[in-house]
Amino acid sequence: MKRVTGIGGIFFKSPDPKRLGAWYRDHLGLDVSDWGGAIFPWGGPGSEPGMTIWSAFAQDTKKMEPGSASFMVNFRVDDLDALLAALRTEGCNVLDDTESSDFGKFGWVVDPDGNKIELWEPPAGQ
Repeated sequence: MKRVTGIGGIFFKSPDPKRLGAWYRDHLGLDVSDWGGAIFPWGGPGSEPGMTIWSAFAQDTKKMEPGSASFMVNFRVDDLDALLAALRTEGCNVLDDTESSDFGKFGWVVDPDGNKIELWEPPAGQ
């Protein structure tokens, strides 16, 4: 079974996400959208289609809980349900909740250092 196939996104907390987004736009050239993040599409010759997302969240976001870090890495996966089942069998701290939406399927695992890791199965063709 394939496990992680790429980085789907990098998310982190900021006391002022709009200010931080403007800094990344002005100084590093990120195309920060109105929703507060930037999308990096990929998928050239010989590569799968997809994207990586960069996004800052408000300092008081609950998105990274129960992790204690100010960031969260989102990894792309091929089969979320199979991977979550395998991680549970391996004794990993897999969170019970999952989400499904037009953006795909999401699940979470907490690493041994307490960092919440998001696992994302994108919709077909993305």
